[in-house]
Amino acid sequence: MHSSFSPFFVSSKNILLLLCLVFAHFLFPLNNAHPAPNSSRPNILFIAIDDLRPELGCYGNTGIHSPNLDMLATQGRCFLRAYCQEAICSPSRASLLTGSRPDTIGVIENRAYFRDLNPQIVTLPQHFITHGYTAVYSGKIFHGRMTDDQHSWNYKPNRKGITPPTNPGGNALPENQRIYARNKERMVAIYGERSSRGLIHGPAFESAPVEDDGYIDGYNTRVAIQTLDELVQQDKPWFLALGFVRPHLPFHAPKKYFDLYDPEEIQLPIFSEPPQNGASMGLHASFELRTRHGIPKSGPLNDSLSRKLLHAYYACVSYVDAQIGRIITAIEKNRVRDNTIIVVWGDHGWHLGEYGIWGKATNYEIATRVPLIICTPSMGQKGTPTDSLVELIDIYPTLCDLANIPQPDHLAGKSLIPVLRDPSAVVKRLAMSQFPTPALREWAANPLSPEMRETFFGPLVNQVEQTIKKQQGSRWSRELFEKYLMGYTLRDPRYRYIEWRDTRNQNLEPIYQELYDHLSDPHETVNIAHSQPKEVVRLSRELQHLLEN
Repeated sequence: MHSSFSPFFVSSKNILLLLCLVFAHFLFPLNNAHPAPNSSRPNILFIAIDDLRPELGCYGNTGIHSPNLDMLATQGRCFLRAYCQEAICSPSRASLLTGSRPDTIGVIENRAYFRDLNPQIVTLPQHFITHGYTAVYSGKIFHGRMTDDQHSWNYKPNRKGITPPTNPGGNALPENQRIYARNKERMVAIYGERSSRGLIHGPAFESAPVEDDGYIDGYNTRVAIQTLDELVQQDKPWFLALGFVRPHLPFHAPKKYFDLYDPEEIQLPIFSEPPQNGASMGLHASFELRTRHGIPKSGPLNDSLSRKLLHAYYACVSYVDAQIGRIITAIEKNRVRDNTIIVVWGDHGWHLGEYGIWGKATNYEIATRVPLIICTPSMGQKGTPTDSLVELIDIYPTLCDLANIPQPDHLAGKSLIPVLRDPSAVVKRLAMSQFPTPALREWAANPLSPEMRETFFGPLVNQVEQTIKKQQGSRWSRELFEKYLMGYTLRDPRYRYIEWRDTRNQNLEPIYQELYDHLSDPHETVNIAHSQPKEVVRLSRELQHLLEN
């Protein structure tokens, strides 16, 4: 009997296998592949932008001056349906950088530090350090002082010879610095040192005749460029993170970026009323903006002020775009663009008067949808955007695959490699976000403090509570709505579903449900949950499955 495994057959099979492996290696690395030598590892330029909604030319707003981000979109993949996991700074960033959902790591408000709650968790830059990378940051990557320097970074940025701007309260103009100082003195006198911390601010916007480095984002960009010049001299791949604080409040930027816009041409939101039959606890009273000097402490903002705020927000977007242009130019000047992966992401969206509110911190499309652009040297169909649903937690596993390093076991996201290959690919059917009772949380997402009720916001808080009581009736409980109510939201290709749950007992019936049909109502203006019970049941089951897994 002759063996079916003839020498010719074995040889042909081996050659075919070898060709397949070589082709796969050059197309895209695989997650479980053996680590590649350091010299062949791609570098990572990791750009974070605070409070930036998809308000860019590449997202369809041709009135925005964003040439550098628009150029990146033509050189990579622009994700048109990317969503954060919670629309506020610390939870969103902690979620992305740990690859875990907010509930999993216990970070649902700005004051919780993920490292205190999860001492052993491995962050994205920490994982890259483990696999031979130099990781360094300039600007805001994690939130506030929770920078995780001990674990997530192994290299200090080069600040030698660069002086940071001296801007009390973020203000460059002397008159605004004086306003800030007077406001600080007045707030401390009335409410004390502790209770007044979040209330001490200057104006909400500023246009100063200064150079880019006259504000913190320009300074941090210069530091990043100087650090990059060092990194490229080393024989190790690097992970360089650059974080921008604008367009976060205050909307301060050099005057030349304000001059890019004609205030008379700026359009106000076309929908300024809350969603019909929407959850009364689902919107807030714009507390974060109202703490700023010159902003009414209650009531709607008039059209003139609204237009000024929009003008300032857009100027900040253009200012940040220019800084991104600077760092990309430095990448090209150092001749490392061909081996550098660029990721640009926003931590959450921001209401600019939609539904009558200003700020992040809701479960609606405006707050949860974010910009995301990924450029890789070898990707196909560059410049073609994708409608594929993705989440910020997908960035961690994607970068692992692109760098050909293994994914940690704890990751909740999915690799976006298929979408980078083919913009029509689908990696997930749903995107999930969450936010706890926006109406009865402060702008850091923490429950309202007793001191907050004693400030000038006291009457506004009472007004908000009355609105909730009127809608919710016997379900109302201050303890529940302020401390334990969580809004979970799912986005599928057609619908947005929001379910309000008592987190003390996930088996209870939802407190309230919302459903918005993006096919007929892309601005989410009418809650149709009562008229679409089958869709509500379907999406509620999907949500339960995600929460259990």
